[in-house]
Amino acid sequence: MASHDFITPAKMARGLGSAKTGTETHIRQRVSAIALIFLVPWFVYSIIHAMGGDLAEAQAWAAKPWNAILLILTAGAAFFHMRIGMQVIIEDYIAKSGTKSALLILNSFACIALFVTVALSVLKIWIGAGA
Repeated sequence: MASHDFITPAKMARGLGSAKTGTETHIRQRVSAIALIFLVPWFVYSIIHAMGGDLAEAQAWAAKPWNAILLILTAGAAFFHMRIGMQVIIEDYIAKSGTKSALLILNSFACIALFVTVALSVLKIWIGAGA
């Protein structure tokens, strides 16, 4: 009997497919979800209370250090969570490797671009308020 006759199906599957990073992705998604459990209610509460104000009041609110930091953290956690979720969907449902790769790259670039836009906008308001 040859030594390869004793290879089990589990041993053959090791290192293939999502088995390499499935746990890591799962943990990252859960950690970002836990962050969002705290950040989203704060964000919704803040938006509801700001609805009666004008643009100057909204800018003054966003210029406060804690609000600016929490806005950037909320955007970071939300876009990170979104990127992971879309990545899993793309990996699971897109069969063509070229299309899959292109969509994964587009997903990452879109999430990064959205985060940078939010972060720079908040920083501009925050820094501009002190000038």
